[in-house]
Amino acid sequence: MGADNTQYDVLIVGGGAAGLMAAGRAAGAGARTLVLEKKDRTGRKLNITGKGRCNLTNAALMESFLERFGSGARFLRPAFGHMGDKDLVAFMEGLGVPTVVERGSRVFPASQKAGDVVAAMRDFARTSGARIETDAPVRRIRAEEGAVTGVELKSGEIRSAGAVILATGGASYPATGSTGDGYAMARELGHAINTIHPALVPLETGGEAAPKLQGLSLYNAGVSVFINGRKKRRAFGELLFTHFGVSGPVILSLSGEIVAAQLQGHEVELRLDLKPALEETKLENRLLRELDQRGGQHMGNLLRGLLPRKLVAVCLEQTGIPEDRTGNQVSARERKALRTWLKDFRIPVTGYRSFFEAIVTSGGVRLKEVDPKSMGSRLVQGFYFAGEVLDIAADTGGYNLQAAFSTGSLAGTSAAQYALARHSETAAQSP
Repeated sequence: MGADNTQYDVLIVGGGAAGLMAAGRAAGAGARTLVLEKKDRTGRKLNITGKGRCNLTNAALMESFLERFGSGARFLRPAFGHMGDKDLVAFMEGLGVPTVVERGSRVFPASQKAGDVVAAMRDFARTSGARIETDAPVRRIRAEEGAVTGVELKSGEIRSAGAVILATGGASYPATGSTGDGYAMARELGHAINTIHPALVPLETGGEAAPKLQGLSLYNAGVSVFINGRKKRRAFGELLFTHFGVSGPVILSLSGEIVAAQLQGHEVELRLDLKPALEETKLENRLLRELDQRGGQHMGNLLRGLLPRKLVAVCLEQTGIPEDRTGNQVSARERKALRTWLKDFRIPVTGYRSFFEAIVTSGGVRLKEVDPKSMGSRLVQGFYFAGEVLDIAADTGGYNLQAAFSTGSLAGTSAAQYALARHSETAAQSP
């Protein structure tokens, strides 16, 4: 990495989904654009999203889409108006990345390869005219008289520009380069940072149930979240038991509220409905029928018609029914305990996994200090934000990646307009 004396219009700190999109948009608008990526290549986190398949976006209706972002929905409306899910799909297909819609309206590249998206985005930035500099970690963003002037690299070198876009990502999956550097850079320029914590993250649980069930997946479980004994939320979906607790799509989607509650010192409990398709009366009839028709079998065998093998032992232990009790020996009290457990299997939540396992970061640059119509700072001229460094986070399903692309596109377009106008102004004032 040698000295670069080029006077750029737009500098982009971070070469992930948001940064590459911003670079292509800025360069395509005629701005001299440079991407500064701290790692040896761009798009490292993008390459592992969706378990390597890259869940690009979601085909849900926009109002439903926005609801996934909670308090951040209003802020994101202009960005999604600038580039919505249909726009992104058309954009990707224009880059030679056809897409398919899967269960839950999730949109993936037809090739099922995140690497194809990374390559397409890198090519988009470069063919638009942006320069990409890797192994170039930024120490801080430079500003004078309330306006950015460029950045200082950790090597001590300076890169000058009329606008800077901060697209460093959050703090999740730090091995990919998302180590929270952007928060310090924004704070140094006067921006407030809402407390960050892992989101879309597996949960740690108490008791011996989860370790005993390690590796077991439940594909249609009902999961209710109780905070300080009060029911707060209910969802259905796939759940995976691990050696430390629980994971899987339904758990990740519920984790944001759970982590927030634990940070406030509240007690959290999960209550699983293992038979969500059967209401109490139908389940009671099903149990009576099973116990009657298979009354000579021991409960350890009989329950395998109702539950996965690993769950049987946990069920018998928690209901107090002896494994060698035959079906026709089960009392009404024991049958009620069994029915209750099948609809209300309780697991205490004791914690959550670290940023190393979190898909996204909750918290970040305070949205009130950013103009949603441009992604520009309300505090420093020429300073823009894109992606996860902002305090925006949603459920799984492609929503977060859409937000990265949309804010990146808007920030790149806005920064180019600002920098080019400033350049023209300066040129006009020169003798």
